[in-house]
Amino acid sequence: MEIVVEAGPAEVYDRAFVPALFAQWGPVVAAAAGVASGARVLDVGCGTGAATLAAAARAGQDGRVVGLDPNPEMLTVARRKPGIEWVEGSAEKLPFRDAEFDAVVSQFAMMFFDDRVVALREMQRVLAPGGRMAVAVCGALAASPGYSALAALLDRLFGSGVGDAFRAPFALGDAKAMRALAADAGLVDASVVERVGEVRFASIADLVATERACVWTLGGLLRRGAVRPPAGRGGSRARVLRCCWRRRICDARIDPDREALKICRARTVCGSGSQRRPVASCINSMGRHRNRSH
Repeated sequence: MEIVVEAGPAEVYDRAFVPALFAQWGPVVAAAAGVASGARVLDVGCGTGAATLAAAARAGQDGRVVGLDPNPEMLTVARRKPGIEWVEGSAEKLPFRDAEFDAVVSQFAMMFFDDRVVALREMQRVLAPGGRMAVAVCGALAASPGYSALAALLDRLFGSGVGDAFRAPFALGDAKAMRALAADAGLVDASVVERVGEVRFASIADLVATERACVWTLGGLLRRGAVRPPAGRGGSRARVLRCCWRRRICDARIDPDREALKICRARTVCGSGSQRRPVASCINSMGRHRNRSH
């Protein structure tokens, strides 16, 4: 645990969040996008490369796979992984030509885009005729009992501001919202599919320590809000969260002592998601070549 806590946020993300949550969805999203041997693939909002690596495994040595992310710290970790082009850039202004890729994927990133509709239009622009796009987002928080319990606990311990910010990744969990985004972006023949998976940490302590160590998740919320545990609760924030959440998990009838604690569920849009953390939704759209002015 000390190794995770002392690492930088991108390292924490890659070492802890990727194996617990994100790695399982890369193959699902790559398959939904129809990535084939020799394909040209773009991963938008690639982070440290969980979905990018899955796409590269399908595209093979004859393919071309590009991972794009606006965060240089994430890309520093990603660039340790060979065989992929890593590009710093924005989803709303992709630095690529029209119809440059056979497949475009985006995994658990669209919730954080500044302009989701513009990003989808850009992803469609760089997609070749007959290509496919697959976008996965976290599903509804209510479908992930572990994270729902943690959000409620944050409300109680630190106030609704922290709790609501923690809920932000689940903002697109409604399939209707995904369909509306696809329609607003002008995607043709887009479909939304929900799938279920599991998020696993070895223990509640591991979950809390990982969340607290990462500035892009709970750790960042606590630092920015300069929040403290309520009066009468001694010990560190991590200890307070761990102890209180253990009681909350018991209330939710999830066994906190099992060797691998299931904490979340996810679904997909055209492809991803399950409990226990996200439900992931995924948009799957056939490429249509259109000339667009920028």
